[in-house]
Amino acid sequence: MNAELTDVQTLRERARKHVEQGAVTEGYHADRQEILRLLNESLATELVCVLRYKRHYFMASGIKASVAASEFLEHANQEAEHADKLAERIVQLGGEPDFNPDNLSKNSHAQYVAGNSLKEMVLEDLVAERIAIDSYREIIQYIGDKDPTSRRIFEDILAQEEEHADDMSDLLQGL
Repeated sequence: MNAELTDVQTLRERARKHVEQGAVTEGYHADRQEILRLLNESLATELVCVLRYKRHYFMASGIKASVAASEFLEHANQEAEHADKLAERIVQLGGEPDFNPDNLSKNSHAQYVAGNSLKEMVLEDLVAERIAIDSYREIIQYIGDKDPTSRRIFEDILAQEEEHADDMSDLLQGL
């Protein structure tokens, strides 16, 4: 597909129109409200994962707990970084990131399951990562080329979620 390039004069004129919309230009072709909804659901997912991983970090006990606990803490910190990237993108698109605790578990794709034993904790984290992987893969496909910046954010997060799932799978096999 050969895309037509816009002449410089037209680019300059378009940039001055609706300047209050910031990063959202006439060239933005995605359904902004739908993208904001997906971003906020993903933000909720990441924040729920931060909370679950933090609990698991503090509650891990047993002979193999130290290895698992260090993974839980690392993943909690990385999930928090994902949440920050999603919140930043929401603001760039003129939306408001939803950090309301009452909405987090309602909007999250992953569930918050505490887990009682170390094995249950690792299993629940693996399940949550698998949910995020499928969810983010579908979002990436849905976005397509309509919003390359949001798609790239999801692609970066997806790659790390796949690493997390691999880590949890390895831990589970060792328990």
